[in-house]
Amino acid sequence: MKYILKRLLQLIPILIGITFLSFAMMRIAGSDAVTELYTAHGSAVSQEVIDARKAELGLDKPFLVQYGVWLLHLLQGDMGQSYISGNDVFDTFISKLPATLLLAFLSVILTVLISIPLGILSAVHQGRIVDIILRFISFVGNAMPNFFVAMVLMQILSIRLNLLPVISSGVNLRSAWMPMLTLAISMSAKYMRQVRASVLEELNKDYVSGLKSRGLRNSVILWKNVMKSAMLTIVTLLALSIGSLLGGTAIIESIFMWDGVGKLAVDAINMRDYPMIQAYVMWMAIIYVVVNLVTDCLYHYMDPRIRLGWMAIIYVVVNLVTDCLYHYMDPRIRLGVVEE
Repeated sequence: MKYILKRLLQLIPILIGITFLSFAMMRIAGSDAVTELYTAHGSAVSQEVIDARKAELGLDKPFLVQYGVWLLHLLQGDMGQSYISGNDVFDTFISKLPATLLLAFLSVILTVLISIPLGILSAVHQGRIVDIILRFISFVGNAMPNFFVAMVLMQILSIRLNLLPVISSGVNLRSAWMPMLTLAISMSAKYMRQVRASVLEELNKDYVSGLKSRGLRNSVILWKNVMKSAMLTIVTLLALSIGSLLGGTAIIESIFMWDGVGKLAVDAINMRDYPMIQAYVMWMAIIYVVVNLVTDCLYHYMDPRIRLGWMAIIYVVVNLVTDCLYHYMDPRIRLGVVEE
């Protein structure tokens, strides 16, 4: 519990630092929300009108003053209003969140269903034709960026076969198939290689040879022993994927017009909508800290050797004493070797 509270407290300076940097980088990028708004509408207005609108939004004040005002309002629970639409930032962000959550969930499930079985299959048949084919497919998938995969799927599934819509028609399963497949194909190609490498590493360890010499079936060794150890690597990969997906895959959401937080962030950046950008940046920071915290807890649960703080020392000492007692009570038991 102390560890969890410590990690949550670390979120405060991280959020402040990230929001400050993003606030500064948007100013360095040039232009502003008022200029972009009038440019997008094709309106020709005088400089006096632009300056008056900037003063109304507080954009005429120094950078540090603007950031301080925004941070003060945030601490009071007010994320402000969009410079472009005038809508409440928090309400707008929350309204886009279900679409991103649905896409992230479906993409992760499909990635797991593809990458883990194929990665295990490739590792078990190392050097055979199945392994060669799967590694080639993985190599090709890694070489293709997301937007290229999206274009290929559009050409095949939408234009030629007319099976799925090119552009999203709402937050529903039919519209989610194209962006979900795009994300799953790209992630599966990468994770399949990682799963294969992790399983191969475990299969080449001495304990696997010992289990085989005792007559255990390969399937039992694979699923009850090897996969249990390999899951640590797999959990790490999935945690990173979940963090990026929940943050919103901006390119994919923009290509398919999927109305999630990623597309919202791209639109906000293009229009220099600072309050909306800051809300997205905070969401990203919170997601990655929370996902890393959950991952650490899963490590602790899946591998008892991983402890937090002094628990690591206690666990090592207890195991050492236990091994010595085993050796004393049964001389046949040696460290690392069991004499039959």
